[in-house]
Amino acid sequence: MVRSLFQAKIFKMADDWATLADQQEQQILASNVNQLSVSDEKAPKEGDAAPDDKEISPEERSLMKKMIRDHLANVKGDVNVQQKDPNSPLYSVKSFEELRLNEKLLQGVYGMGFNKPSKIQETALPMLLADPPNNMIAQSQSGTGKTAAFVLAMLSRVDKTKPYPQALCLSPTFELANQTGSVLEKMGKFLIEDGLKVAYALRGNRLEKGSKCDAQIIIGTPGSLLDWIMRHRFFDPKKINIFVLDEADVMISQQGHQDQSIRIKKALNPSAQLLLFSATYEASVMNFAQNIVNDAVIIRLRREEESLDNIKQFYVKCDTAESKYEALANLYGSLTIGQTMVFCHTKKAVNWLSEKLSKDGHAVALLTGELEIEQRLAVLNRFRDGKEKVLITTNVAARGIDVEQVTIVINYDIPINHMQQPDFETYLHRIGRTGRFGKKGLAINFVDGTRSRRQVEEISKHFGKEIKLLQVDDLDELEKLNQ
Repeated sequence: MVRSLFQAKIFKMADDWATLADQQEQQILASNVNQLSVSDEKAPKEGDAAPDDKEISPEERSLMKKMIRDHLANVKGDVNVQQKDPNSPLYSVKSFEELRLNEKLLQGVYGMGFNKPSKIQETALPMLLADPPNNMIAQSQSGTGKTAAFVLAMLSRVDKTKPYPQALCLSPTFELANQTGSVLEKMGKFLIEDGLKVAYALRGNRLEKGSKCDAQIIIGTPGSLLDWIMRHRFFDPKKINIFVLDEADVMISQQGHQDQSIRIKKALNPSAQLLLFSATYEASVMNFAQNIVNDAVIIRLRREEESLDNIKQFYVKCDTAESKYEALANLYGSLTIGQTMVFCHTKKAVNWLSEKLSKDGHAVALLTGELEIEQRLAVLNRFRDGKEKVLITTNVAARGIDVEQVTIVINYDIPINHMQQPDFETYLHRIGRTGRFGKKGLAINFVDGTRSRRQVEEISKHFGKEIKLLQVDDLDELEKLNQ
């Protein structure tokens, strides 16, 4: 009787979570992405295949982080400021009105849905807009409002009545430059309607030979922008009064980008305001920044530590590889969740699992390193928008890819290193995709043998946190997870 009630609850809740149209659409997507036949394939076992060995680039990861955020993260980290002049007063703002912005610019800021400055904007904006200008090195994690801060500074520093470039923004890739341009065009909408121009120094964009750029703001990538300056002389770099180097942590991962960025900076007027923005705190990033930005105010938003305190951890005992799938299917239909991320060790397991769930009528999305960046962005956007409630992925999504609605992380395969030992850091990053910004979260680990049971025990001991047994065929036990 309990089992029949349990099955009834599964089907009812599955119907609530996904419409038939979404299920059919996802089945089509899954069949296009991979050609595995569930009927012909057995459930993958640990060691069947190598991990998802196509690492995504720092540029792609940065773009993925930016694209899945439709609003600012509510961070609590303290802002740390190091000033070139310790006697200079430090102040912050709590509203955009305090910055005395151009009325059309303020209108654009509010039109984007920014009601008040984020934590880093509170401190950075007064110094970004000060007169005389301050050079700045700002570091804070994705989603904290860095892009909006330097875009607002560029829009504030240009004069639309002067028909030549006055602001430059350098991004490491075509896609990231376009993303920054999208933010600028939204924030500067009413200034653009009033005559402000924006140009893109990107591959495929070329001005007529011998012509001059009359846009006040240029956004571009290092190679194209260097060509505009050195080879084609489309504008006079000495007239630039504000230069932004975005994604500095990504820039230094490619030596060519680093050299090109320095060459562009050297072509500018020495009095130009220099702003460097980065998401990381590594010494290499700071050394690079200080080499090209002199006498800078340094602002850091302290990263909130990954914490396990608000994440309940469980393990599910599975007798066979096939029983792992049955356990996941039971969980899918029995938890009133926001959204779930399921981590597998290999892309073969991701493909197999996602297609089998789709064929059984469950709406899922899959994400592996073998997908092109456009495909990965499409998957993440659908997941963020709730069109699929379950994302099955490899470690591609383990670090820094935050969807705030995620309430459960399932380790279908326990994260391990090349020595077959538990990978504690990856485990922390994986389950850290839930319980974001003080919210409660659940982490469920599937154990299908002596080795994986030992790995879970070592993880529990390493972090000093109990990982409790969960009976997925017990209706009462599952109901407790919702409390």
